[in-house]
Amino acid sequence: MGSVDEREEALALAAQAHDVAWAADGTPWQRTLRAISGGKWGRQPTGWTVIRLNAPWQDTPSSERPGWRERAANLADDVAFAVDYTICGRCGLGWVEWPYTAEQFQRCGLATAGLKALRLEHPGLSWHTLGGHSQDSRAFWTAVGTDVLGRYRQRETCPHVPEG
Repeated sequence: MGSVDEREEALALAAQAHDVAWAADGTPWQRTLRAISGGKWGRQPTGWTVIRLNAPWQDTPSSERPGWRERAANLADDVAFAVDYTICGRCGLGWVEWPYTAEQFQRCGLATAGLKALRLEHPGLSWHTLGGHSQDSRAFWTAVGTDVLGRYRQRETCPHVPEG
């Protein structure tokens, strides 16, 4: 467990989840090429550079999944929380994968706040994950999925978004 000061900082950070700094997903040329091709061209196959913005909460291209984004919370020059996500407005679906909270900041509401902010930014979507949930993460998914359309249950991506 983190110190009392760290936990208080994490609780304050959770309250700021609606205040997000954004980084673009590629160059304007890449974004145009993706729009014209329906997402087939204009993506780097792998290895996006990990971007760290000087902001408490940030939204950047995922370094692990081309075409996905990462929502992260920064605290003390390190990542306190992060999750990869993607959405499909056409199908009304959203996916989140690999939520991570640094051990000293667990149970401070960062994951709950970060996921809620995504849902508020993309209202009306049914939210899912790609993989099955391990035994030790089921309580987490049950808690954050309560009253959430889709309840973060496993579902493959639709044909409109990258598989991740």
